[in-house]
Amino acid sequence: MPRPVTIRTVAERAGCSIATVSRVLNGTARASADVEARVRAAVAALDFRPSEIGRSLKTLRTRTLGVVIPSLTNPVFAGSVAGMEAEARGRGHTLLLTASDYDAAREQDLVATLVAQSVAGLVLTVADPDANPTLDLLDGQGIPYVLVYNEPQRPGRAAVTVDNAAASRALTGAFLAAGHRRILFIAGRFSTSDRSRLRHQGYLAAMAAAGLAAEPVLELDYLADTAAHRSALAGLLGGPERPTGIICSNDLLALSVVAAVREMGLAVPGDISVAGFDGIAIGRLVSPPLATVDQPTRRMGARAVERLFDLMGGDAARTVELLPFELRPGGTLSPVSPPVASAPRASATPQPPSPKSPSRKSAARKAPR
Repeated sequence: MPRPVTIRTVAERAGCSIATVSRVLNGTARASADVEARVRAAVAALDFRPSEIGRSLKTLRTRTLGVVIPSLTNPVFAGSVAGMEAEARGRGHTLLLTASDYDAAREQDLVATLVAQSVAGLVLTVADPDANPTLDLLDGQGIPYVLVYNEPQRPGRAAVTVDNAAASRALTGAFLAAGHRRILFIAGRFSTSDRSRLRHQGYLAAMAAAGLAAEPVLELDYLADTAAHRSALAGLLGGPERPTGIICSNDLLALSVVAAVREMGLAVPGDISVAGFDGIAIGRLVSPPLATVDQPTRRMGARAVERLFDLMGGDAARTVELLPFELRPGGTLSPVSPPVASAPRASATPQPPSPKSPSRKSAARKAPR
């Protein structure tokens, strides 16, 4: 079996130390022209290809991007990570992927861990992009990052997202156009998602523009099961004055709500229309398909990495970039059914035959024999 070519093999052929070979290959220190020539000649003769793992720690880390997303189970984030990975790979970088589980405190720990790994930059989705000490720390240390899905209101923070409030206004407008007037907004916890807050604001704006009173918002945990959601909805959907429409701040929440509503004996959309937000593919597979706002998730991830490389290259443009969204019609949203008219009750008092309609007996007398 041929002997594997390692950095030690190169050092032996070049007649120098392993550390010298490492310095020449990584460019971490200058060597004499003669030594550098010998090292490069040995590398070429041996066809040596340095292992990424075997490179210096500094070099390894500068080829790595840190990624923090809220959840590994929500397909909307999987789509954006796929876009990030493809764009990073095309630039010779890899991803270190972590998930916060919608926990702001965990966000801080994860970012600290990634920074300790000397990642070249970060792509993040955080709970609050404005009041965020972790982002303040990254700003102070000059570590480049781009937010994805977040829509910071304060200037100086780069982000790639959609206009969440505008998208929610458009979705609420679709409910209004279908005749719905009592529309409930179910949100993921505002404390864990600025997207949830902005989408609720869009709903409020649309209801106000229509001259309608908004229903009190119902905040639920994204990661709770259908039984918990059914329990939370029981008091709101049990009476005759229940909402005819429900807008959820993301698709997974909407799918759980659809299941909960059906378990309560109500039909979707026959009794209650439901819509979500995100455009995940599984929403197309349920019956009927879920009405939703479709975000360009893969493009958002790829564009975030493009922006990150711009920042790493010295571009100081730290702005929010809004990508287009699209309303995706679905069978879970339908026009409000008109109330069923009650059938007239039969009178208990016998009515005399109409003069224009003689009784069968009198008609028989007049009939010719």
